[in-house]
This record gives sequence, structure tokens and C-alpha cells, in this order.
Amino acid sequence: MLAPLNVLGTPIKPCSTEPMTGWFRDGCCNTDENDHGSHTVCCRVTMPFLEYLAVRGNDLISPAPQHGFPGLKDGDQWCVCAASWRAAYQVGVAAPVVLESTHARALSIVPLEELMENSLGEEA
Repeated sequence: MLAPLNVLGTPIKPCSTEPMTGWFRDGCCNTDENDHGSHTVCCRVTMPFLEYLAVRGNDLISPAPQHGFPGLKDGDQWCVCAASWRAAYQVGVAAPVVLESTHARALSIVPLEELMENSLGEEA
């Protein structure tokens, strides 16, 4: 079985294990047909980005221990929904993206140019 690819066409790299992220909680932005939110964009979250999502009903700041979710803080890396990331991009509060860890399926929602414009580069 071939490894999933990132938006650069190479095997996807882990996004975060502290906190553990991903649709499958495997540290990567892997996805499948059940992932209706397309949790495929690996980004380093910022407070403006988190606050924007919270106002739109997606509170990633507050812990949800019943789901094993610690809550995110500025600087954490997380696999976010591609459409949510793009909406934040369109209003100027997109979090920086780790291209090597962003699943190729994100490209069905977000143009590569927008992701590249907000790329952290390989230092992530």
C-alpha cells in the first residue's frame, strides 16, 4: 500500500503528536470518505485563527476531556478542516501551513497557491 501524499506530491509527514491530531488521531492529516470535514490542512494555530473558528462555532480552544481533547493554544499544530482554513484565509486570519504534512485531498477545497502563500516551509 502506498503512503498518502501531501500537497507537494511526496509522502505525507506527521503534523503533531503533542497534541495528537488527525481524523484518525494518528498524528497525520490522513483522511477517508467518512471525514466529511476534510481534516487535511496541517497548520500551526494562532490565537486570531482559533478565535475566528470559535466565533463560527468550532471551539478548538476549550478542552473537551470527554473526547480526549486538550484544547489548543497558540503555536500548536493541528489538522484542520480545509474549508475552515480557507474561510479564515479569505478574511486574513489563516494559520501558517505545513505543506509537507497537509494531505493532497485538501487541494479539492483549497488552491495550492493559497497554501503556499501561508507556508511555514520545511523548518516546521
